[in-house]
Amino acid sequence: MEQWTRREDRRLLTGHGRYVADLVVPGCLDAAFVRSTVAHGIVREVDCAAAREVPGVIGAWSAADLSGLPTCTHAAARLQDLPPVPHTLLARLSNEEAVTGREWPALAKERVRYAGEAVAVVVGEDRYRAEDGAAEVVVRIDPLPAVVTPSRAANDSIALFDGLSNTAFTGEAGQPIDESVWQGAAAVVEARYRQQLLMPTPMECRTILAVPEEDGRLSVWSGHQMPHRLRRELAALLDLPVDRIRVVVPDTGGAFGSKSAAFPEFVTVVYLAVTLGRPVRWIEDRLESMTAATRGRGQDQRVRLAADADGHLLAYELQIDADVGAYPHLGVGLPMQTAWMATGPYTTPKVHATVRSVLTNTMVTYPYRGAGRPEATIALERSMDLLARRLGMDPAELRRRNFIPAGSFPYQTPTGRCYDSGDYSTALDLALETIGYGTWRDEQERRRENPDALPLGIGLSCYVERSGGEPGGLHEFAGVEAHEDGTITARCGAAPSGQSHETTFPALVAQALGVEEDRVRLVEGDTDAQPEGLGSFASRSAQVDGAALCHACALLIDRARERAAELWGMPVEEVEWSAGSLRPLRDGSAAIGLAELVKDTGPLRVDDRFESGMGFPFGAHAAVVEVDPELGTVRVLQLVVVDDCGVVLNPAVVRGQAFGSAVQGIGQALYEGIPYGDDGVPQLANGLLDYLLPTAAEIPPIEVKDTRTPTPSTPLGAKGAGESGCIGTPAAIVNAVADALQPADPGLLQMPLTPDVVWRAARAPKYEEAR
Repeated sequence: MEQWTRREDRRLLTGHGRYVADLVVPGCLDAAFVRSTVAHGIVREVDCAAAREVPGVIGAWSAADLSGLPTCTHAAARLQDLPPVPHTLLARLSNEEAVTGREWPALAKERVRYAGEAVAVVVGEDRYRAEDGAAEVVVRIDPLPAVVTPSRAANDSIALFDGLSNTAFTGEAGQPIDESVWQGAAAVVEARYRQQLLMPTPMECRTILAVPEEDGRLSVWSGHQMPHRLRRELAALLDLPVDRIRVVVPDTGGAFGSKSAAFPEFVTVVYLAVTLGRPVRWIEDRLESMTAATRGRGQDQRVRLAADADGHLLAYELQIDADVGAYPHLGVGLPMQTAWMATGPYTTPKVHATVRSVLTNTMVTYPYRGAGRPEATIALERSMDLLARRLGMDPAELRRRNFIPAGSFPYQTPTGRCYDSGDYSTALDLALETIGYGTWRDEQERRRENPDALPLGIGLSCYVERSGGEPGGLHEFAGVEAHEDGTITARCGAAPSGQSHETTFPALVAQALGVEEDRVRLVEGDTDAQPEGLGSFASRSAQVDGAALCHACALLIDRARERAAELWGMPVEEVEWSAGSLRPLRDGSAAIGLAELVKDTGPLRVDDRFESGMGFPFGAHAAVVEVDPELGTVRVLQLVVVDDCGVVLNPAVVRGQAFGSAVQGIGQALYEGIPYGDDGVPQLANGLLDYLLPTAAEIPPIEVKDTRTPTPSTPLGAKGAGESGCIGTPAAIVNAVADALQPADPGLLQMPLTPDVVWRAARAPKYEEAR
């Protein structure tokens, strides 16, 4: 008998997955978008006449042809007219003050603000005919100057919206720090860091299929992280009751945060499906995704970090200019995650972080695996190594001296977070032991004494992140139903895109009820089957959805005991639940199974809303690198990741999450970055040959270990586990390269550390030479 690690493995690994592109719908049309080839310009002409004459083309439209087409802004505004729905602080920041006067059109009409912005759409009998039609659309745009970095855009010399500043939002966390603190410190380090724009690059790009049904309802299939949010937003823009729309998430080929909004293409496709009365589908291709899908990261940072002569931290200041793209609707509040997490794992008494969210001529910035926490960790951990060098102290020792003690939780940070639990020293000690820290330091000294040896560097990165979501979005809806045949149906508001829900959640329910795993069936990602839900984001699957399912199981057991007590005519306190059965405490011979109880008493189902607290996973990553100064190449010899996500539900799944996110962290440190020309257009003509992702050949030996410190925020004790590598790994690698080369100017080593960057840093003055 074949063995599969996860329930979903057989289907997905043998080609039997069912994605949006695999769905066969009679009469379905395919959409193709015509996009701007300039980053900023005035639209003079969009002529679709020739496209309409192409055989197999059903229609072609510019914004001028679709007067009723809602804008993305319109959809967000109409949400206020719907029944109350949860809004987190970040959602409010993104949908109120910042968007006023900065409408995001589904199709650009008068002005384009990023390369790849859609200006027309063509619908054909299939994708090939739609693409043929799109090639015939005549577009004329007069270019305007473009700006693609937030620090340059902040001076408003190139305005994206006439009469409005490019700075769409400002915020802060913590209190301003008096200059006397810096003046009285024994050591102060200052630096500037650039967090480059990244592409999430899931295997499956964005997808949507909208099908008008005969009963007047609209069915929508999409690889989406938040189907209930998508349903609400579509209802708002179409002026329909929410229950007239069904959203289904089939198998989804990854997301990493990039698939949780109602994008302009989604608005257009759904509007055309309703207008034409026919199914319309859009499957984004890879080059299209690289041009027009959301970006991640994108911050210019300035830091100051101060300590006394013994290495105790005194103050930390972080100034953030964040690139939120051409429209502020999705990510304008996201950089506050960086500000709130600026404290890291340390007892720094004074921390102040300021944020400017700035519009640039790039596609919109949106959450990408880690979402603000990698930016916070990289800035702080790079600065910790600079401070250790200034003080002449071992970087590991500097961190130990400043960790929040394990007995100090819950811990209120100066930037407004309340950490739930932690044991940071244990995680660092395990990382150092696993990597053989002392042995590598000895090898480094030997190499430094040999002028012919390649430089060796050791880098550390300790982090704290936040999982589960923000207040107002820390709940989930879940239900459990028992059937006469002995099977169990578990429902929750999540949506899978690679998190192993199909394996982990049934196992959790089976354990809670004391039944076999193969008796439990999971239902999720369908707004008809589970009418309420928040979705999958912020590493919340185990922490929030898992706890919600356990909560539902407990309610089901209580309900079953009540029914059995009524059946037997005794107090409920005298009914015991054990391994899926009920029995009187005084007479175990009268035991009844759950299936039999349902047969005797009728359907048994419970549904409820569960509220979680925030979780704060943490960890320590260590990297050893070898640098070739002549070639500028970096070889990662060893990478150790130690993460703590509280109670581990499935060790293999958690290890896979840690490993995969660490590979993405390697990508940010060494390879990934969007190359822009002077005109603001991404230089991506060769696809993934121009945007480098780490392949199997670039992945070093990665050893994954964990410590386990449960969170008191939920009875389950689990924290998020999906983003650790993106948060901890980049700084460890960059610190290792800096340790090998020791440039006097830390600003020379900006990610990605390409051979050109490393080659130049290797030839710059060394730290010791500059002292």
